[in-house]
Amino acid sequence: MPDNFLVAKDGPITTITFNRPERRNCLNREVMTELEDRLRAVRNDRGVRVLIVTGTGAAFSAGADMTVTKGIADAQARARVFMANNDGGARMVGRIYDHVTRLDCMTIAAVNGYAVGGGWAIAAAFDFIVAIEEAEFWVPEVELGAAFTGGPALAMAARLGPWRAKDAMILCRHFKARELHDLGMVNRVVKQGDLIPAAHKLAQELIKLPQKAATRTKHFVDGVFIGARLY
Repeated sequence: MPDNFLVAKDGPITTITFNRPERRNCLNREVMTELEDRLRAVRNDRGVRVLIVTGTGAAFSAGADMTVTKGIADAQARARVFMANNDGGARMVGRIYDHVTRLDCMTIAAVNGYAVGGGWAIAAAFDFIVAIEEAEFWVPEVELGAAFTGGPALAMAARLGPWRAKDAMILCRHFKARELHDLGMVNRVVKQGDLIPAAHKLAQELIKLPQKAATRTKHFVDGVFIGARLY
């Protein structure tokens, strides 16, 4: 059975890669617990200056594991089953979001495909988002009977504005990478084969900056949206 994540270190750059392409890198309790552990390891490694997170296959992460709703055609019945089997899932995504935003290193989400629900929520935690042109983002939680709130919702509302954020979070509208770039939520849009090189190029730019100044600035900016923190 393959590992849920691949971890690679290139000097001060650490890359964590979702490695469940057969399940579109979906999130379950085991995957999210392991990701929390990986993020703690990054936080404790003072040699890491930049963290890149990406995925294998067609998705960055397709969000919650929807296996339990397979074959259920009725939307309300599907929502009931999803809610019954998703106990604690949103809280775990919220914890991952918090882990990422608290990192002192710079963070880059290299979005290689679909970023859905919790997958988009996790990407929203990163300092920078680089995405391929074909990447698609949406949050289906409301359609599934779950509210979409917390830090990820604050980040989306701040970047998209309240009306487009409601399009995304209430009407569950799909956004392509280019549109999110134009709206200010994606920093770079690149061709598929250029994703990791583009992320590494950005990482090299970040490494050249004075670390303490960059870290204090990013936490200040985050504090505007997710509350001030003491350091």
